[in-house]
Amino acid sequence: MKAMGKTRRLTALVTGGAALAAALVAPGAYAAEGRHGETASREAAVRAPLPGWKLTDTGTDSRFRGLAAVSRTTAWVAGSKGTVLRTGDGGRTWRDVSPRGAAGLELRDIEAFDGRRAVALAIGEGEASRVLRTEDGGATWTESFRNTDPRAFFNCLTFFDSRHGLAAGDPVDGKFRLLTTADGGRSWRVLPNAGMPAALPGEAGFAASGQCLVSSGARDVWLTTGGADTARVLHSGDRGLTWTASPSTLPAGDPARGVFAAAFRDRGHGIAVGGDYRPDQTSPRAAAVTGDGGRTWRQAATPPPAYRSGVAWLPYSRTAALAVGPTGTDLTLDAGRTWRTVDSGSYDTVDCTPDLGCWAAGEKGRVARLGFPGVSGG
Repeated sequence: MKAMGKTRRLTALVTGGAALAAALVAPGAYAAEGRHGETASREAAVRAPLPGWKLTDTGTDSRFRGLAAVSRTTAWVAGSKGTVLRTGDGGRTWRDVSPRGAAGLELRDIEAFDGRRAVALAIGEGEASRVLRTEDGGATWTESFRNTDPRAFFNCLTFFDSRHGLAAGDPVDGKFRLLTTADGGRSWRVLPNAGMPAALPGEAGFAASGQCLVSSGARDVWLTTGGADTARVLHSGDRGLTWTASPSTLPAGDPARGVFAAAFRDRGHGIAVGGDYRPDQTSPRAAAVTGDGGRTWRQAATPPPAYRSGVAWLPYSRTAALAVGPTGTDLTLDAGRTWRTVDSGSYDTVDCTPDLGCWAAGEKGRVARLGFPGVSGG
């Protein structure tokens, strides 16, 4: 009986994910879904209520670039003025669990294992870059790393599992600097850089969404860059010991341009988004896709219309993903080849969970949850 219940639950999740992808666009506009699209659910999706971002009341004006979606009901956000919030009821209420004395910190990334354990990254030069960890839902925090090298500036975190993770910073001595942990973020050490390619002149990472360092599976990790003549994506298959660098098709040649975020649904298939973050500059090539783990990238045939800082695959879909930025949310139904704007609200980052929990966060305290048709609580 338990196995049958799990099978029904999985079937509901898969159907719900497919229905969301279909219902996010107008009925009949499914041509771009491609040959891998979940066509069986389209009729049901057309009849389902149209989903969309549902803003929640966070009670703050902090800008949240750090987001960790645990489930449909539980999520963490981290942002300016050292603010960390947590919800356990789908965003109906948010609890301020900010680290004590952190008001001067810029928290740009947060990774959570559940509703009690989370690791947050503060960015900045020298000692402004720190890692903090909580095991009690944010009631107390422990500083597990403080950068003492004035040349270092850390941008993003990622975890392969509840123990092993990395933090990435801008180049020091001509190579990107990495931290590694094997105890869930309780301690960190600088990773040797012998296997890291040389950085390009002016190259750096962007702490815009907590997605400049992303992982898939137990060992694969990708680092996105900008600021140089070429915007690159670096890949490691051994948890950061050795890396290969590949050029992307995204805008480059200026400190404000590059790859700002990436998402991989497996070790082969990924999407990169970015552009030029300045509002008065266009970003005509704001997305790219890969099918070989980031060795090569192809420009999106119809990219998002503007700079995008965050991206996430929709659960249980091989072809659907969301990209967000200050001017809107875009949806792809063909694994990143073509995009369509589905919302005009401002968000910096997006994250989805296997139980169909998709969240977005951004400026002025904006945090929203995506409603899924046919799924309880949507």
